[in-house]
Amino acid sequence: MLGGRHQKGGGGAGGGGVSTRWVCLLCISCFCFGAFIVNRILFVPETTVADGETLGSQKVKKALQPDINCEDKDTFDILTQVSHTHDVIMSLDRTISTLEMQLASARAAQGSSWNQSPTSVKQGTNKPKQRDKAFFVMGIITAFSSRRRRDSIRQTWMPQGEALWKLEVEKGIIMRFVIGHSSTPRGVLDRAIDAEEEQYHDFLRLNHVEGYHELSTKTQTYFSTAVEKWDADFYVKVDDDVHVNPGVISSALARHRSKPRVYIGCMKSGPVLAQQGVKYHEPEYWKFGEAGNKYFRHATGQLYAISKDLATYISVNRHILHRYANEDVSLGSWFIGLDVEHIDDRSLCCGTPPDCEWKAQAGNPCGASFDWSCSGVCRSIERMEEVHQRCREDDGAVWHAVF
Repeated sequence: MLGGRHQKGGGGAGGGGVSTRWVCLLCISCFCFGAFIVNRILFVPETTVADGETLGSQKVKKALQPDINCEDKDTFDILTQVSHTHDVIMSLDRTISTLEMQLASARAAQGSSWNQSPTSVKQGTNKPKQRDKAFFVMGIITAFSSRRRRDSIRQTWMPQGEALWKLEVEKGIIMRFVIGHSSTPRGVLDRAIDAEEEQYHDFLRLNHVEGYHELSTKTQTYFSTAVEKWDADFYVKVDDDVHVNPGVISSALARHRSKPRVYIGCMKSGPVLAQQGVKYHEPEYWKFGEAGNKYFRHATGQLYAISKDLATYISVNRHILHRYANEDVSLGSWFIGLDVEHIDDRSLCCGTPPDCEWKAQAGNPCGASFDWSCSGVCRSIERMEEVHQRCREDDGAVWHAVF
């Protein structure tokens, strides 16, 4: 039975089915044909180029090369752009600084009242005021009680009458005693100054209440008022107990006339006095660091000069400039953060005779003389004439000075 079944099945396969061998051959053929087709589609033929490289390797190199070049090029471009941007910023900074100074000068040239409310000025009535040109304005800081000091200066180094007017017209040198008003408007002190002005015509009146502890404010107001009234190259501040040679001052200033922002005087750096009750006590001593520290460099207060740009800067920013107890410190602090050239000129702080005589004989005439122990000429009312005779410049020096 088993044999019969086997023969029957075998005969059926041989007669009507497909042989197992042919099935295997067919499967292998299909697999090879499919592999051949896939290989043709997915892989690029390695075509040989003229330089011996295959096309496939060339494409791979081209695909990688831009990434490497772009990285190097981007780094170079970034550095170039940073450098260019820095140059542009520096150029813009210089331009802005120049424009700010020009704007400040234009504001000062308008000559409007410092305390006038903008709403009180009617449109079309605020016409710019033409300022007189000058070489320098010298403001002699004085007080109500200093009439005899003023007279000692009038009798020595400060021209009077027609000579004072001629000095302004021919040399552009303006000299004025600088004073504000009393706490009682139109009181006896103010009327006394009015009478003195009527006689000598040598005052610059400030919108300022006089007081010893208001010297920083007075100095600030002086520069603001002077800039409003005169378009000068320099503005000088001097105390009324100092001897001055105007011709030497003129020559000293002329050497720095081409510089935009200069601060000229005898530079010092004294101690910050924290102890109460002493002269020159600094209530804000803690701002200058530990006890025993010194102030930053600034010009001694007896006499100093600043250029027009700096005086204009004070005028425009007067409401936000901080004032310390000592006016010379205040002025120095206003310039700390600015691009200002400090000129240390020792001819502006000579001693009284014989010091000024020795320096004149050595060919270094003094622009200003005073005693350090008194912060001015000691007993200036009695001694100003003597100091003038021994420390004075040649007659007509200011008239012959070239600037």
